[in-house]
Amino acid sequence: MSRLYILFFLLSVFSCTGKSASVEDSAILTQGDKEVVCFIYHRFGDSRYPTTNTPVKDFEAHLAYLADNNFQILTFSEAIDYLQSDKPARKTAVITIDDAYKTFYDRGLPLLKRYSMPATLFINTKTVGGGDYMSWAQLQEALKNKVEIGNHTHSHDFFLNEAAATRYKTFKDEIELSQSIIEEKLGSKPIIFSYPYGEFDGKMKAIVKESGFKAAAAQNSGVMYAGMDLFQCPRFPMSEAYSEKSKFVEKAKMKALHVVSSKPDNFILPADNPPVLTLTFDGTDLRIDQLQCFVQGGECSLKTIDKQKVTVTLQATKRIGKKRRTLYTITVPDKQGIWHWYSHVWINTAVE
Repeated sequence: MSRLYILFFLLSVFSCTGKSASVEDSAILTQGDKEVVCFIYHRFGDSRYPTTNTPVKDFEAHLAYLADNNFQILTFSEAIDYLQSDKPARKTAVITIDDAYKTFYDRGLPLLKRYSMPATLFINTKTVGGGDYMSWAQLQEALKNKVEIGNHTHSHDFFLNEAAATRYKTFKDEIELSQSIIEEKLGSKPIIFSYPYGEFDGKMKAIVKESGFKAAAAQNSGVMYAGMDLFQCPRFPMSEAYSEKSKFVEKAKMKALHVVSSKPDNFILPADNPPVLTLTFDGTDLRIDQLQCFVQGGECSLKTIDKQKVTVTLQATKRIGKKRRTLYTITVPDKQGIWHWYSHVWINTAVE
């Protein structure tokens, strides 16, 4: 797939989502519509690292949009409680920041304070106080300003690169170590978790559950919704390539695609490359004839099983894996013209 085609695809998706604003804004939300759009940030105003940086002016534009459009802003753990509660559905957003770089303290936190908005900061304890990272004193101050602290392991390592024989013990030990350090330094243990690089397998997810966390954040894009697996919550990245206000608004208006089955149900790039992904989802009220797919150089085929359930098979037209992480994404509008999004990440452990 050429770069021109990819650009055309993205523009077509975003232009369609833009049309749905008046419909969405006027719609009456019901309990079944309970969803949360979650955003992930890393650095602020640090152009040395464009893939993890958000320009400060863009971040302020994001907060202003959320404030002007009456979004309910929650921490990550509050959002989990909201999704599981019988509270009425509202437009809801969560701001998460991974790694606790100093630029968050210097440039991101002051804007959150100005808009009186909460956020969730996931920290890897090994780096606290070193190099470009926040100190424990700065984290203490963030806690006093509506910032929730989450666990991001101790080393923030590529755990999937470790042999299975030792991977899970290492992963569990790191979680326990970082929990104890955070409790010692900040006074309490985190109740939410974020996978380093958004990478995990089924057993790692089980370890997070068994460790007593309420939920866990991944890094594939999408929208959280009531009834989903709360230990692989999607988040939209807001790095320089995606942080322009118009792109942020399009994501803020996005709805979830309620996938009921994903095969395979893991994220490791298989030897049979390009991989095939088969998704089954509820097609009620969706315009299946307008479904679009994007696999960073691929195509999708569509098969309708019955009137309510739809199965979509996606496969890239050529081998993937030059990058460590590659997304397969599908979007589809509903009959009100609002777009729904789902993505699946493939991880090539041979690339770092």
